[in-house]
Amino acid sequence: MADTSDFRNGFTMLLDNALVSIVDFQHVKPGKGSAFVRTKLKNVTTGAVLDRTFRSGDKVEEVRLEKRQMQYLYAEGDTFHFMDTETYEQLVIPASLVGEGAGFLKENEMTYVLIALEKPIGVELPKFVELKVTQTDPGMRGDTATGAVKPATLETGAVVNVPLFINQGDVLKIDTRTGDYVERV
Repeated sequence: MADTSDFRNGFTMLLDNALVSIVDFQHVKPGKGSAFVRTKLKNVTTGAVLDRTFRSGDKVEEVRLEKRQMQYLYAEGDTFHFMDTETYEQLVIPASLVGEGAGFLKENEMTYVLIALEKPIGVELPKFVELKVTQTDPGMRGDTATGAVKPATLETGAVVNVPLFINQGDVLKIDTRTGDYVERV
């Protein structure tokens, strides 16, 4: 058990049978009355954000998050298969926990899987991935001055907007947090 003096950004706890993480907190000591802590909590599984106020000294159940490096193996339907490289244990994770970056996962790519209470709760992708362009329209000569973009299909099936000078077969650096083109490699 932990109390409000242990609160910090990123602190994870079990609250009303839901796993929540502190996004922001503020210790308030009014001139009259007892001190309290105002928090902004994010539900780890659903992503919902809620505000909650705790009295100073309230006890909460702290949950330790474990970050394991795993290798992405393959996708099957709406599940993703990962393997722990130390124990060779395979883990099946639903697509809802992988999130929007699932389109940038390449087979045999190393990622981090967040585990709490012996269950996977999320996947932390690398910030940048390098993927090959499998299909895009050819750029026309002289189109570089306008800053226009065109869609390009990557080897994982994801579609991103790229500058007109990008051609089929180019390897691109993609930001997995936003899904944006960064540079040609």
